[in-house]
Amino acid sequence: MNLLAAFTALLTLLSACAPLSPGSGSVNVPAENEENQSGGDSGSAGKDEDKAADPHIYSSLEGLVMTGYQGWFNAPGDGAGLKWKHYEKNGEFRPGKCSIDLWPDVSDYNKVYETEFSYSDGSPAYVFSSADPSTTRLHFKWMKQYGIDGAFVQRFVTNLKSSSKSVNSTNILLNCVDAARTYGRAVCVMYDLSGMKAGDSSYLIDDIDDLILKKKIAEGEKSTYLHHNGKPLVAVWGVGFSDSGRAYDLAECEKIVDHLRELGCSVLLGVPAKWRTLTSDAVEDPNLLEVIRKADVVHPWFVGRYDFDSFKNYQSLIQQDLAWCRNYGLCYIPTVFPGFSWYNLKEGESPINKIPRLEGRFLWSQMYFNVKSGAKCLYVAMFDEIDEGTAIFKCSNKVPVGDSPFLTYEGVPSDRYMWLVGQAGAMLRGESPLSSTMPVQP
Repeated sequence: MNLLAAFTALLTLLSACAPLSPGSGSVNVPAENEENQSGGDSGSAGKDEDKAADPHIYSSLEGLVMTGYQGWFNAPGDGAGLKWKHYEKNGEFRPGKCSIDLWPDVSDYNKVYETEFSYSDGSPAYVFSSADPSTTRLHFKWMKQYGIDGAFVQRFVTNLKSSSKSVNSTNILLNCVDAARTYGRAVCVMYDLSGMKAGDSSYLIDDIDDLILKKKIAEGEKSTYLHHNGKPLVAVWGVGFSDSGRAYDLAECEKIVDHLRELGCSVLLGVPAKWRTLTSDAVEDPNLLEVIRKADVVHPWFVGRYDFDSFKNYQSLIQQDLAWCRNYGLCYIPTVFPGFSWYNLKEGESPINKIPRLEGRFLWSQMYFNVKSGAKCLYVAMFDEIDEGTAIFKCSNKVPVGDSPFLTYEGVPSDRYMWLVGQAGAMLRGESPLSSTMPVQP
């Protein structure tokens, strides 16, 4: 390490150690924990420093393994005034009432929050809040440490209609942009249309105008905002799904796409698994394909659609999707996921551990197949989704006891899934051999 790098590291450490004002129910942990993660460095530190130094160095999705980032967890005392969010069920977060199936491993966090849950020895269980900048910094530090290229930060249109939720969501997004720049990770806004009503596209349009034109999140010194086809990329998830809960139509989706293109952005569309055939989870409307052709990137959603054994039923579909996108000059970024469980969210109406992880073999089988089939990038769902049990960040093998059951990581290290995703990135870029056998974690 040269003198400049050493001095920079010292300043970063001193900044991380600055005292935070604890909220009600929160606990400040010595900040050194944020800087002392265990686990695999991808060996690309020099490359990452170069990325952080050059504006718009993330000029294409190709070659990247990205992850979805919910960033939607709140706790009483975190300053957002939203109490428990995405931990609670019907406003309560206690044994027998919660919406998460995995418990986060909070041993590395700078700030944590005590809950009513406890372990078998009677000690209290703690969680984190996404509203704390130290949380975001830790998560993006992990991304760099394990070789995950960056994150699509979820932004729900329904939250834009509420002042308090909009402020909280914007603060978390800006924290992500800042942390991504600090750790040389790509970052991209992903609007989620779930719950959007007819006419609500105006909230999205006003919001992206503010983010791009006023807050200029895609610009600035050392910007790591993701670009594609020479323009900042904006993702819109929820286009063309057939479920009855969607009160908007394709015309409204097309209005959003047209505005983004006029704004000078490239566009990623999150679409159903059967988007190309217009069957099953997709609307039976050929106009969906016309809207998709206006975009730059196609992102089909596969979470919950298959397990380890039935994945083979989707492989031909994925290969045909890739061929269709190549024919129309579009980038294709398939979804892969480590497992699935939403027992507590659905109050026991869905089995716990519905799609088993198999210690990482399920995730690796998907990443391997997509790379072998010619995918140039991957979307890993999700970094921090513990509500539906798809998280890849550190989750605990020691979980609270009581009326709410929780999954574990089956005894594997808590960083197993971040490490595997980093290994898949190396395989995608040809830095390691293509192999159907899951690598052995050191």
